[in-house]
Amino acid sequence: MSSSVSNSDRKIVTGSAGYILEDVPHFTDDFPDCPTYPNPLQDNAAYSVVKQYFVDEDDTVPQKIVVHPNSPRGTHFRRAGPRQRVYFESDDVLACIVTCGGLCPGLNTVIREIVCGLSYMYGVKRILGIDGGYRGFYARNTIHLDTNTVNDIHRSGGTILGTSRGGHDTTKIVDSIQDRGINQVYIIGGDGSQKGAAAIFEEIRRRKLKVAVAGIPKTIDNDIPIIDRSFGFDTAVEEAQRAINAAHVEATSFENGIGLVKLMGRYSGFIAMYATLASRDVDCCLIPESPFFLEGPGGLFEFIAKRLKESGHMVIVIAEGAGQDLLAESIEESKTLKDASGNKLLQDVGLWISQRIKDHFAKKMTLNLKYIDPTYMIRAVPSNASDNVCCTLLAQSAVHGVMAGYNGFTVGLVNGRHTYIPFYRITEKQNKVVITDRMWARLLSSTNQPSFMKHDDIESNQLVGEQGTMKW
Repeated sequence: MSSSVSNSDRKIVTGSAGYILEDVPHFTDDFPDCPTYPNPLQDNAAYSVVKQYFVDEDDTVPQKIVVHPNSPRGTHFRRAGPRQRVYFESDDVLACIVTCGGLCPGLNTVIREIVCGLSYMYGVKRILGIDGGYRGFYARNTIHLDTNTVNDIHRSGGTILGTSRGGHDTTKIVDSIQDRGINQVYIIGGDGSQKGAAAIFEEIRRRKLKVAVAGIPKTIDNDIPIIDRSFGFDTAVEEAQRAINAAHVEATSFENGIGLVKLMGRYSGFIAMYATLASRDVDCCLIPESPFFLEGPGGLFEFIAKRLKESGHMVIVIAEGAGQDLLAESIEESKTLKDASGNKLLQDVGLWISQRIKDHFAKKMTLNLKYIDPTYMIRAVPSNASDNVCCTLLAQSAVHGVMAGYNGFTVGLVNGRHTYIPFYRITEKQNKVVITDRMWARLLSSTNQPSFMKHDDIESNQLVGEQGTMKW
């Protein structure tokens, strides 16, 4: 690494051959004389068999791993993990954990592993849970957390801390952090919650407080950019299979049976896409990124008629954000309605398209259409084995980063390695399915459905594909 450039408080480090490190803030940026201490892990029996305890300070992870011989080295992020020196003495730490936004499988596992990581690896004894999301900082009591309190919580869905949307008042939250003497803040939430975490970090920095803020990205839709995947996504795809299987049983048991399943995916169709690929029983998958139309040649109704004639039954999976532009009568009203997190309230596309299908075929044939919406069942389940591992590594990486003095970051998996990512990269845009990419083509090959796209849509999405960040 050769030089560091500050761009609106962004830490950009450049090196040879087009190397760029988008670094995260560190305590030494604001407190150059900050004391350090030996990492307790060097005396931890669990780590005694590890040949190399600590991550090298210069270790970084590339954002893109598919390159050409003459490609520049490109953007990198700082590798997560324990460092030789820490910036907190264990007895001085007062940490807090907050969960924000909607439910997602794995929340309790992340809480558990932050508590266990702080306790077992670093000897921290004072850990608080913030009750009920961001507003809990100033409107509710805290919950004492220790390894006994969290021992079995990973077996349950939801969050033992409670959660809520909205309630973010930066001044009140930082006042509470300052008044309570909290010096480590772990925020588990989606892109909106990470924006809130960034605001909290900036206010803490403005007040010159020695308080670390770390984010653990949570989105069941997998719509956070940069990272390979978010925790809870694997579980959501697995649980979606139950609904798809039920829809398939219903569809195959009746003449002209149609099973319609609505899955989560407000702006990104990853759950619907991966659940479809995993199932192999789905005949048609509709997602927000891929426009479709109902009537006329090449439309959805024509494909339904064709598939029913061929097979006698059909299974359709639709993401909740798909087809919102087709709800013409109510779309103007829905533009002005938002939830407490600022998300536009969507019309129920599952009910709407079910009725449209019934109306279209009413005079042509007898349909048996069953509509299944498993949304809240999926959100509320405990995380599966894969996500439990993911949650554990994210939580431990966040703890290592905070103890090492890093600040204002989100921890995430990038190309199979855990990294520390600046807040601004996580919140600048949403991750979406690129429908001119190979993964969507694989789905179309699996379902044998038409793309439902017109020429203008294809040109528009080719531009998105060129600018997209997908690595699937």
